[in-house]
Amino acid sequence: MGTAERRRAPEESVAERSQAGRGQGAPDRGIPAQARAEESVHGERGHGYRTLWVEEPARRHPMPDPVRTAAVRAVLVIAVTLVQAMVAFLCTLAGSWLAFPMVISSVASTVAATWAVVDVWVTRQVWNQRNGVVSEPSSTARSLRRERRARRREERASLREQGRIRRRGGAGQLSHS
Repeated sequence: MGTAERRRAPEESVAERSQAGRGQGAPDRGIPAQARAEESVHGERGHGYRTLWVEEPARRHPMPDPVRTAAVRAVLVIAVTLVQAMVAFLCTLAGSWLAFPMVISSVASTVAATWAVVDVWVTRQVWNQRNGVVSEPSSTARSLRRERRARRREERASLREQGRIRRRGGAGQLSHS
């Protein structure tokens, strides 16, 4: 029983709905169409197991490629920074000579990690501005797109006009006399 059916019958109890869910359509629930087709051909379900989930293609990436690249870079830098901080802490507890260099490098890595996070933010803002994601009337990307479209329209119109002139064999042009 799907969500729409549940919404249509609010007076049913939970027990009645669960009984209805075990009815005729339940054996196919959660089984991809390909597995159902194999079942009908072979008379049994593949190797006797059901898939836990069905992969569905994503509609789009959650982040644009440049932003994702910057985010991965930031995560790697942050991970290295955390490892350095842990090693510096443990070296300090152990009284090792390596503690001081590790603390210095951890401070430098913290600066680099902060820079990487700011880079993600800036990259995202730049991408949004260039690609028109910001839905404000004053969006720079929108005006740039409008200008590009107008330029392309003018180029196509001039090409069409030149084609017409060539087809007419130069007729209609003013002479140089």
